[in-house]
Amino acid sequence: MFDIAALERFCKDIGCEYLKNEPMSRHTTFKIGGPAELFALPASADMLVRLLQKCRELGAAVTVVGKGSNLLVSDEGIEGCVICIGQKMAEIRLENDHVVCSAGTSLAELCKFAEEHSLAGLEFAYGIPGSVGGAVYMNAGAYGGEMKDVVAFARHISADGAAGEITAEELDFGYRKSAYTGSDKIIVEAGFRLTKGDRAEIRSRMDELLGRRKDKQPLEYPSAGSVFKRPEGAFAGALIEGCGFKGKGVGGAMVSPKHAGFIVNAGGATCRDVEELVLQIRQKVKAETGYDLECEIKRIGKPRQ
Repeated sequence: MFDIAALERFCKDIGCEYLKNEPMSRHTTFKIGGPAELFALPASADMLVRLLQKCRELGAAVTVVGKGSNLLVSDEGIEGCVICIGQKMAEIRLENDHVVCSAGTSLAELCKFAEEHSLAGLEFAYGIPGSVGGAVYMNAGAYGGEMKDVVAFARHISADGAAGEITAEELDFGYRKSAYTGSDKIIVEAGFRLTKGDRAEIRSRMDELLGRRKDKQPLEYPSAGSVFKRPEGAFAGALIEGCGFKGKGVGGAMVSPKHAGFIVNAGGATCRDVEELVLQIRQKVKAETGYDLECEIKRIGKPRQ
């Protein structure tokens, strides 16, 4: 256990907004998750560095989240300090030939900024419900585009508070992963290499892709996006549908009748419900098709009791 009162006092001293025993269901697109012991929202990279140093000094575990769009949080909650890189760290600017934005910026805001400046390349990301930091971390993509196509560099803070920057080549992007995946580095900024285009055409493409997303995805329910990575030579949604899971559920968790690649919170779903449904899907798909589906969503928090 760490001295949570000391961390609270520190947050007050440096002006960092925080919430105690904050339900993570309020901070994930799945609307699932127990309480974070302390949920902190730093407003700058400098404040983040100071917060990390204090957490290390107190022995507090640190979990970093963004907009919570790819997360499944334990019903038992999260120990230690959850640091949210969100709207308090959301700024976009033009820097030389790049669009540079803070990690807490939503992809929607970034795409709109690019469109307003007649810059093409990010249309694919319009409608992805995540933050820039999370998108770079996992090389988010859709409709034939990925972060690796447009990211020029990323800036980060290590767990020890050291600042750093890596180039697109060093980011080592792969399918839903980057050099940051699994590391202790926290992305604070990213630079994007875009091209001059026609604003009306950019807007039209954004609207077209958003329309396709609304038609095909169950946006009317809370979810964490695609549950499984695309297996080589197949599509997860098609495999799951072929195994008869469309519309099937466990507790409040349900395989979307609209798109079998999504598990939705149909009402009161718990982490346990989702985990049980994921297990059933993986077992049946493996038995009937031979494909071993790998989860794309990230499970965080205390272990199941």
